[in-house]
Amino acid sequence: MNIALLNVRIEIQKNTVSTDRHGNHKNTWEPHLSCYATVSGETPREDAAAGLIVDDSRVDFTVRWCDASSVISSTGYRVLFRDEVYDIIGVNHMNYKRKGVKLICRKASR
Repeated sequence: MNIALLNVRIEIQKNTVSTDRHGNHKNTWEPHLSCYATVSGETPREDAAAGLIVDDSRVDFTVRWCDASSVISSTGYRVLFRDEVYDIIGVNHMNYKRKGVKLICRKASR
Protein backbone atom coordinates (compact mmCIF):
# COMPACT_ATOMS: atom_id res chain seq x y z
CA MET A 1 0.00 0.00 0.00
CA ASN A 2 1.36 3.39 -1.01
CA ILE A 3 1.04 5.61 2.07
CA ALA A 4 1.27 8.80 -0.02
CA LEU A 5 -2.13 8.00 -1.56
CA LEU A 6 -3.88 8.20 1.83
CA ASN A 7 -4.70 11.86 1.34
CA VAL A 8 -8.24 12.43 2.69
CA ARG A 9 -9.49 12.29 6.26
CA ILE A 10 -12.62 10.24 6.94
CA GLU A 11 -14.52 9.28 10.06
CA ILE A 12 -16.11 5.88 10.45
CA GLN A 13 -19.07 5.85 12.80
CA LYS A 14 -20.67 2.93 14.60
CA ASN A 15 -24.39 2.58 15.26
CA THR A 16 -25.01 2.05 18.96
CA VAL A 17 -28.06 1.96 21.17
CA SER A 18 -28.09 4.53 23.96
CA THR A 19 -30.47 4.99 26.84
CA ASP A 20 -31.67 8.41 27.93
CA ARG A 21 -32.45 9.39 31.52
CA HIS A 22 -36.03 8.10 31.17
CA GLY A 23 -34.93 4.64 30.03
CA ASN A 24 -35.86 5.11 26.36
CA HIS A 25 -33.60 3.36 23.86
CA LYS A 26 -32.54 5.14 20.68
CA ASN A 27 -29.99 4.59 17.94
CA THR A 28 -27.06 6.99 17.85
CA TRP A 29 -23.94 7.24 15.70
CA GLU A 30 -20.70 7.38 17.67
CA PRO A 31 -17.17 7.82 16.30
CA HIS A 32 -15.41 4.49 15.81
CA LEU A 33 -12.30 5.39 13.79
CA SER A 34 -10.87 8.56 12.29
CA CYS A 35 -8.16 7.94 9.72
CA TYR A 36 -6.71 8.83 6.35
CA ALA A 37 -8.00 7.05 3.26
CA THR A 38 -7.65 6.79 -0.48
CA VAL A 39 -10.73 7.66 -2.52
CA SER A 40 -11.24 5.59 -5.66
CA GLY A 41 -13.99 4.27 -7.86
CA GLU A 42 -16.00 7.48 -7.76
CA THR A 43 -19.17 7.05 -9.81
CA PRO A 44 -21.47 10.05 -9.68
CA ARG A 45 -25.03 9.09 -10.59
CA GLU A 46 -28.45 10.63 -10.30
CA ASP A 47 -31.77 8.83 -10.67
CA ALA A 48 -35.30 10.10 -10.88
CA ALA A 49 -37.70 8.42 -8.49
CA ALA A 50 -41.28 9.55 -7.85
CA GLY A 51 -40.58 12.89 -9.48
CA LEU A 52 -37.51 13.58 -7.34
CA ILE A 53 -33.88 13.54 -8.36
CA VAL A 54 -31.96 11.16 -6.10
CA ASP A 55 -28.17 11.32 -5.76
CA ASP A 56 -26.92 7.72 -5.95
CA SER A 57 -23.16 8.37 -5.98
CA ARG A 58 -20.80 5.54 -5.12
CA VAL A 59 -17.32 5.88 -3.69
CA ASP A 60 -14.67 3.40 -2.54
CA PHE A 61 -12.48 4.26 0.45
CA THR A 62 -9.30 2.30 1.18
CA VAL A 63 -7.87 2.55 4.71
CA ARG A 64 -4.90 0.89 6.36
CA TRP A 65 -5.57 -2.33 8.23
CA CYS A 66 -5.71 -2.09 12.02
CA ASP A 67 -7.74 -3.76 14.75
CA ALA A 68 -10.42 -1.06 14.52
CA SER A 69 -10.73 -1.27 10.72
CA SER A 70 -10.78 -5.07 10.66
CA VAL A 71 -14.13 -5.26 12.49
CA ILE A 72 -16.00 -2.88 10.17
CA SER A 73 -19.02 -4.45 8.49
CA SER A 74 -21.70 -3.22 6.14
CA THR A 75 -24.28 -3.29 8.91
CA GLY A 76 -23.89 -0.89 11.78
CA TYR A 77 -21.18 1.37 10.31
CA ARG A 78 -21.09 4.42 8.04
CA VAL A 79 -18.51 6.88 6.69
CA LEU A 80 -18.39 10.67 7.02
CA PHE A 81 -16.43 12.36 4.23
CA ARG A 82 -16.51 16.12 3.56
CA ASP A 83 -19.69 16.59 5.61
CA GLU A 84 -21.49 13.92 3.58
CA VAL A 85 -22.75 10.59 4.92
CA TYR A 86 -21.97 7.39 3.03
CA ASP A 87 -23.55 4.03 3.81
CA ILE A 88 -21.18 1.07 3.62
CA ILE A 89 -22.61 -1.48 1.19
CA GLY A 90 -19.62 -3.82 1.14
CA VAL A 91 -16.26 -4.46 2.79
CA ASN A 92 -13.30 -5.92 0.90
CA HIS A 93 -10.50 -7.16 3.19
CA MET A 94 -8.17 -7.38 0.18
CA ASN A 95 -7.23 -11.07 0.43
CA TYR A 96 -6.82 -10.86 4.22
CA LYS A 97 -3.18 -9.79 3.92
CA ARG A 98 -3.57 -7.26 6.77
CA LYS A 99 -2.49 -4.37 4.57
CA GLY A 100 -5.72 -2.51 3.84
CA VAL A 101 -9.50 -2.58 3.93
CA LYS A 102 -11.63 -1.26 1.08
CA LEU A 103 -15.07 0.15 1.96
CA ILE A 104 -17.55 0.21 -0.92
CA CYS A 105 -19.99 3.02 -0.12
CA ARG A 106 -23.11 4.73 -1.44
CA LYS A 107 -24.11 8.28 -0.61
CA ALA A 108 -26.89 8.20 1.98
CA SER A 109 -30.12 10.00 1.24
CA ARG A 110 -31.18 12.43 3.90
